[in-house]
Amino acid sequence: MAVLLTTMATAQNKTAHSLEYKTAAGIKVWDGVGLSLKTFIQDKAALEFIGFFNSAGARITGLYEFHGDLNTEGNLKWYIGPGAHVGFYKGNNTLVGIDGVVGLDYKFNELPLNISLDWQPSFEFSKGYGFAGGWGGLGIRYTF
Repeated sequence: MAVLLTTMATAQNKTAHSLEYKTAAGIKVWDGVGLSLKTFIQDKAALEFIGFFNSAGARITGLYEFHGDLNTEGNLKWYIGPGAHVGFYKGNNTLVGIDGVVGLDYKFNELPLNISLDWQPSFEFSKGYGFAGGWGGLGIRYTF
């Protein structure tokens, strides 16, 4: 049954046999796990929203990503861009900050699957906080 449903979903998905995608949803892992939604608003520009959860709390991030091709097929891309976040941490700490992102994005040709690897340095505006270089992660997303 699972194989049949997967085959039907892949057949209906126009990105399954394509090197490009419009929207992708999945997870991002690093020091915890995040839910990721990425959507292209132009050919070389995307928005990514991440809800990240770990033992310290939760963080919601929005990124604007500029994309460029790294290979002639177009399925491997680099991306870079700015963003912002709000974090809800233990001890009733709610913090806001700015983010950057630099990474690689790969779309499989025969699967509706995209993977990415990135680094998201950030700065939180609060006493005792500041620069944090430990954000980012490995994204695995279903494309549609």
